[in-house]
Amino acid sequence: MNRDLTAYRKSYEKSCLEEENLPDSPFKLFSDWFAEVEEAGGVDEANAMTITTTGLDGFPKARIVLLKHFDEDGFVFYTNYSSEKGKAIAANNKVCISFFWPNLERQVIIKGTAQKTKEEESTRYFLSRPRGSQLGALASDQSEVIKSREALEKRLQSLEKEYKDIDIPMPKFWGGYCIAPIEFEFWQGRANRLHDRIRYANQKKNWEIERLSP
Repeated sequence: MNRDLTAYRKSYEKSCLEEENLPDSPFKLFSDWFAEVEEAGGVDEANAMTITTTGLDGFPKARIVLLKHFDEDGFVFYTNYSSEKGKAIAANNKVCISFFWPNLERQVIIKGTAQKTKEEESTRYFLSRPRGSQLGALASDQSEVIKSREALEKRLQSLEKEYKDIDIPMPKFWGGYCIAPIEFEFWQGRANRLHDRIRYANQKKNWEIERLSP
């Protein structure tokens, strides 16, 4: 296998990011960008984000999860607490999340600390999920080695029979994390690779705004 990808080229020219137009709060800018991405269309899941944790083996690992809520307290997603990412967060709750929105040539990188959401919040969201997703959370020992796909499907079938016509309880090993940001970086693609990079750094609850070299 030998592929030369050096001919891949794209000129980024859709927008700019200028200091005079920046809000004081990075949450406001994120909310504005998210709304613009949704309105522009062309992205199947604007709320898809990459979360990077430091694993128990010392290596960083990134994977896609779905953002389910955000406000000035932070960014919330849900998962299996016993999963690889859950164990990593339990050992080191310093994480990084990022969003890439190619339709508007934008990226946002956020550093922060992850804490479990309150159980009632997790329960409220779990009960709002489709029944199949609820059963899937029960069926999967996320990140654990399994014998086969067939074994997983048999487990699901068994749970479908067990909970037929009754409510499905939220598993104790499942719930949300809220990531409280300490730093935002907003990236807007520009021509000639001279991209706009604006960083908001949290200085005792005040956000310092800086421009970074591309």
